[in-house]
Amino acid sequence: MQGNDSTELVPLKLGQAAELAGVSPDTVRRWCDDGRLVIERSSGGQRLVDPVSLARLMAEGATSDLPAGAAAQSARNRFVGLVTAVEVDRVAAKVEIQSGPHRIVSLMTSEAVEELGLRPGVLAVASVKATNVVVEVPA
Repeated sequence: MQGNDSTELVPLKLGQAAELAGVSPDTVRRWCDDGRLVIERSSGGQRLVDPVSLARLMAEGATSDLPAGAAAQSARNRFVGLVTAVEVDRVAAKVEIQSGPHRIVSLMTSEAVEELGLRPGVLAVASVKATNVVVEVPA
């Protein structure tokens, strides 16, 4: 499902991509050089990472072999990451978010997925409270 087209996919600066993946900017540079990430160049020559390609790489487990504590610390129960997968049926949906080495899975309504415009590559915040995961899109 494509979701709401009003959620624009914005290319990520190298540092942003590194923080989301829980790796160093040098690692992201290597992934770009290896062709594992799709990039474009800004008018000043800065690398801009395609968030869909980063989500795909994160979902494939490229960051799963990181040492403990390698990801940036999240504020209490909030995990900022990229949506890596969305499965939707008539009523319910499953959304996967990769936040550094953490894979967050949320079950929500199909309507919520549509309203939030969730699709692979979208930056999202997963808030965990007890057994529920609340997903929101940062302003």
